[in-house]
This record gives sequence, C-alpha cells and structure tokens, in this order.
Amino acid sequence: MLKVLLAGGGTGGHINPALSIAEIIKNHRPDAEFLFAGTPNGMEARLIPKVGYAFAPIKVAGFQRQLSLENIGRNIKAAAYLCTAGTRAKKIIRDFSPDIVIGTGGYVSGPILLAAAKMKIPTVIHEQNAYPGVTTKLLTKHVDEVMLAVEAAAKYFSPDVKYTVTGLPVREEFFTKTKAEARAELGLDNSMCILSAGGSLGAGAINDTARDLIAWERENNLSINHIHGYGGMGKDTFVAELKGKGVDIADPHLHISEYIYNMGSCLVAADLIIARSGASSLAEIEAVGRASVLIPSPTVAENHQYHNAMVLANAGAAIVFEQKELTSDKVIKVVKELYEDRDKLRILSENAARLAVRDTSDRIWQVISKHI
Repeated sequence: MLKVLLAGGGTGGHINPALSIAEIIKNHRPDAEFLFAGTPNGMEARLIPKVGYAFAPIKVAGFQRQLSLENIGRNIKAAAYLCTAGTRAKKIIRDFSPDIVIGTGGYVSGPILLAAAKMKIPTVIHEQNAYPGVTTKLLTKHVDEVMLAVEAAAKYFSPDVKYTVTGLPVREEFFTKTKAEARAELGLDNSMCILSAGGSLGAGAINDTARDLIAWERENNLSINHIHGYGGMGKDTFVAELKGKGVDIADPHLHISEYIYNMGSCLVAADLIIARSGASSLAEIEAVGRASVLIPSPTVAENHQYHNAMVLANAGAAIVFEQKELTSDKVIKVVKELYEDRDKLRILSENAARLAVRDTSDRIWQVISKHI
C-alpha cells in the first residue's frame, strides 16, 4: 500500500490542488491511503473530512509584518505555535509512516515538510502562483523537487533547485466541452458572451464595473450575453442597482446570480472573462482558451494575483487593471474595442490557450512516482 501525506491549507487555492493531486495518485494507485495535515480552524478542517479523507490538525500561523496591537497578539500566538509545530509534525509523520509527503502551500506545509525531509522521507511541493509564497521559497532548500504551475516562478529560486513545470490541475470538462454545447446547456445564442465574477464572496470593484458595463451594453442594444456572479458581497445591492439603471433583469441574454454553480459551462460558453487572478482561475481560463480582463485582488499576500495576471498579460492573453487604477469607463472601452474587433478577441483567446498545460495530471504523476 502507498501512503501519502499531504499538507496545505488556509485558502481554497492550496486545498483544491491537494485534493486534485490525491485524485491523480488514486487513478494510478487505487490502493493508496491518504492523510491530510492542516490547521484546526482553517477551511481545510471542514473541507477535507467532507470529501472523505482523514485529517490531522496541526496549529500553525503566519507572522504579521504590519505593527498593530492586534497583530502583536497574532504574532505572539504564531510564536507559541512555532514552538510546538515541529514536535506535532514529527508525531503525525511517525504515526502515519508515509512513503511520500507532498505540500501545496500555506504555513502548514512548513513544519510538515521540514520534519519529513529531516526524517529522510521523500518530499515534493507544488507552487500554484507565479510569485512563490514565503513557505515555498524556504522549503526549496530541503525538498526533493518542486512542481510549478508556471515557468515564471522558477526565477525566484536559486539555480540549484530541482523543479518541473506541471501546470495546475483543472477539471476535464474545460478541455472537452465545446462552446456550442455549453451555450445550449445555458440557453444562450451565438452572440458575444461575457462572464464576470469576483468569486463566491464577490468583489466590490468587479460588481461595480459589471453593473455599469451591463447597463452600457443594454443602453446601446448590443448583442451580448452577460453572465455575472455578484457573490455574497452584492446580494443586497447588485440587482437593485441594475434595476435602478433601467436594466431588465428578465432579459434572456442576462444570467445574474449570487453564486455560479455551473462555472465550468459558463467559462466554456464565454468569449471574454472579467475576474480576479487567483492561480486556479487563470489555469481554467487558459484551459478553455479565453480572452480576459483581470483585476488582481490588492489584499492577497505578497501580491500573488498581480504576478499571476502579468504572466497572461505578457503573453498577450489578457488585459490587466490594478484595482487602484480601475474605472468602469476603462473596462467599457476594452469591451467596446473587442466587440468591434473580433480578431483581437480571437488573438487574446489563442494566446491564452497556448499557455495551458494539457497533460498536468501526467506530469504530476511522473514527478511523484519517481520519488516513491
């Protein structure tokens, strides 16, 4: 039996790749047994057991760089956790006796992979972002190999770090479902289709932009299908504000909802995507090969989303607006240009498709299997 210990958490951006990697391993080794290590109060503590995997809690927290009374308290707690994390990590490893330990980011990866490396157990990490996190950069000196979502991340490591560009796992439907199938499923015609969303919680900047953009589309009688997910942030305001601008919510060309449950079909159906630039979202945009307007979140640690977005921008696959410079007029100008110049829209889409790694599962398995 193959025993695999995975460590990662804090956000879905670290948890979902870990779950995907577990599925990839199971496809090759159905006998594999898994244990996930994560923080007891993080998202992983709820999500991992929910999908049927064993979960081992370990208390770890990051240090806050900005000084405030609240952050001083957080740093004291982080220091206390640091004193016990190494011992707890060793206990988790000894009790489970893994054949390989795989980290997918977040502070919890640090003590688990460091302990495993010291115990001479094969270790591998996966970095999802174009700008590697602090934990990943520290671990590169100790692990056997680093898996990268994008080549751009490699420049932040020392030259002797062993790495493989594997891409980021995405669902098979992104590669196999056609635009015609997705639009038939959604009841959309062949008009240009825009998908805008700020994630499950929503994003005020994207909601404000989408509201003005949709109003502009309707005022000018443009043949545009528009799908928008306003998230929890807009549930009390977004629809009312659209109606206040004279938009008919019942328009069959509009799909407005708090949460987009069929995101895969919506991405495939779209011609243009307006979104944040988390690593998973960009991997999906590349997989479906779609033009995008990216608005990186300014609150993400180490400005990861900006670096992710610039990978697409530099490849001629996306247009990027930092939130501090974002206005509805700027986005409307871009949409007007792409609506009138479909060749430019096509070129952006083709460039996005060229960035997609289509054999991610095979690449990840090749890395893992050689260290077992």
